[in-house]
Amino acid sequence: MLEPLMANLKESSKKHAQIHASPRCFSRSRRPVRTGSQKTKPNSGIERERIMKLETLKTLYIDELRDLYNAENQLVKALPKMAKAASSEELQDAFEKHLEQTKSHVDRLEEVFEEIGEKPKGKTCKAMKGLIDEGSEILKEDGEESVIDAGIIVAAQKVEHYEIASYGSVRTFAQLLGKDRSADLLQRTLDEESEANEVLNKLAEDIVNPEALMEPEPVGASSER
Repeated sequence: MLEPLMANLKESSKKHAQIHASPRCFSRSRRPVRTGSQKTKPNSGIERERIMKLETLKTLYIDELRDLYNAENQLVKALPKMAKAASSEELQDAFEKHLEQTKSHVDRLEEVFEEIGEKPKGKTCKAMKGLIDEGSEILKEDGEESVIDAGIIVAAQKVEHYEIASYGSVRTFAQLLGKDRSADLLQRTLDEESEANEVLNKLAEDIVNPEALMEPEPVGASSER
């Protein structure tokens, strides 16, 4: 009784092994399985564009220029609001002067784009947007005018420091790429950003009234004397 059953089992096992050993059957029945460690190709145009953008120094240079172009255009809209909110005439004048400089910075960036044969278009500079949004909060505050002005200066200097870092980088990229004219234009803007920051430093020291440095007296303190 057991011998015919064992013979059938052996024959079945033999056929099963032959099927799985066949290259033809393997190619039809099995497909490569993607594991978590394997890199996936980008499935969107945006991801492909980002990978292409950063393949060379020139593409990084263009990407940073577009970021700056958008940042400067954001500032053109923000500076008049900062000037209007300032109480100090000196601070108002500083913002108005820097507004005109910022417009010239936009023009210079357009010249830089022209030298490399690219259209002067920007991408949204999230860093500048965040700095401007943060600065706009101080414009809504009530309090001692000189203290508010000092807060506005802080917001403006954060912007200047961001621009100084950005222009320093793209100026260096222009030099490395042999774009001497663009490097000179970017250096001129970098110098103006540094000068604007020094003006804000000086105003911060002069603007705050001595009275604003004093702690307010507790309520009822005068009546206890």
